[in-house]
Amino acid sequence: MVSSTGNEKGVNPVLRISQLDALELNKALEQLVWSQFTSCFHGFKPGVLAHFEPEVKAFLCLILWRFTIYSKNATVGQAILNIQYKNNLSQTEKYQPLSKHQKLWYLILTVGGRWFEERCYDLFSNRQQQSFSKIKSYISFGAGLLKLCGLLNFLIFLQKGTFATLTERILGIRSVFCKPQSVRQVGFEYMNRELLWHGFAEFLIYLLPLINVQKLKLKISSWCLPIAGLSNSENTLADHCRECSLCGEWPTMPHTIGCPHVFCYYCIKSNYLFDMYFTCPKCGSEVHTLQPLKYKIEMTELHV
Repeated sequence: MVSSTGNEKGVNPVLRISQLDALELNKALEQLVWSQFTSCFHGFKPGVLAHFEPEVKAFLCLILWRFTIYSKNATVGQAILNIQYKNNLSQTEKYQPLSKHQKLWYLILTVGGRWFEERCYDLFSNRQQQSFSKIKSYISFGAGLLKLCGLLNFLIFLQKGTFATLTERILGIRSVFCKPQSVRQVGFEYMNRELLWHGFAEFLIYLLPLINVQKLKLKISSWCLPIAGLSNSENTLADHCRECSLCGEWPTMPHTIGCPHVFCYYCIKSNYLFDMYFTCPKCGSEVHTLQPLKYKIEMTELHV
């Protein structure tokens, strides 16, 4: 397909998914504008915009229409995706911009129709008179009929790929690409790095619970520290009971495991429950018996 400037520019059909993406981007933009606008009134009395909400929304949509459809023949979502509207009522296959009547009717059917539906719902929701009830039922029937027509239009759109909305079909406006789409170059380097990292992370998640980190840490510390000579005398035991061999603090409820080193009760008990093959980090002795420190040795240490 060959494209040129002005009215000689060729027409490039748009994929269905691109048209649907443009509609979703338009909805997201409207919600973003409305949330930013309402945030300006957080300091005011609650409900200050409730009575004029349909009119305010219509005014904001009017501003968006002025700087999108009216000036650029494309909504914000279409401009992001390199799409614009074409006058499909023209006899030529070359690109023809929308006429002023199409732009005005687009404003009336989208912005005006939404405002009319919301305002009528507010007007007739609390009315109990018979005449108002009939008007409300007629409006509800019309809204339901329009939704049914919109559903039928969407099914036709899925089959033929043109006119994603009922408004586009009524006005005869069609989505086309602004410029010919170039061949997509897909790079797999980033994807390969992500797959490699996720595979490595899953391997670590599977492997780490199988490693006894506490036992490995104690083993390394026993290799780094000089091995103390074993002695069963009470004087040797008193020399080592100044601090817990695990936490390094003054031992609380000091206990021994059969070697000349002293541990806090909760330190040695938690480590032994975690690892039944626990060894002393100072001398490498295994836990034989967990016994409290003798009373006279404890008192001896207190008097030092």
